[in-house]
Amino acid sequence: MIKTMRPGLGLSLLAALAAVAGAGPVLAQEGPGKGYAQVPQGAYSIVAEVRAKPGKEAELRAATLPLIAQVRSDPKNLVYFLQEDRESPGHFIFYEIFADREDFEAHNAMPYVKDWFARLPGLAEGGVKVMRMEILAAPQ
Repeated sequence: MIKTMRPGLGLSLLAALAAVAGAGPVLAQEGPGKGYAQVPQGAYSIVAEVRAKPGKEAELRAATLPLIAQVRSDPKNLVYFLQEDRESPGHFIFYEIFADREDFEAHNAMPYVKDWFARLPGLAEGGVKVMRMEILAAPQ
């Protein structure tokens, strides 16, 4: 699974949350924490990992990049990031948040998701490794 997090990977989460919510780029003077309120405590999040077969890095990237716009256009998706390891091209990490498991399962039933999974055996080693997480919040 995921061994370590490199410094700086999470620094743009706030900006991305706001951009996904349609608020545009977040400026530092707007203060910390803007945009997080849209993600409810207990939300269903996914951290997934897929690795390209040797020589299939560009092909897997090309097959996967369209998911960004497709998933983010799903009204049930709250957050979606696709990341690629800078030191290991073809190693992708997905970060997704849905309000609940039912919304995530509905996402997985979408034709574009099924099509992507159908292409994986020829492009990826060992399929997708998934961690199903719960969003926690500090007590109020």
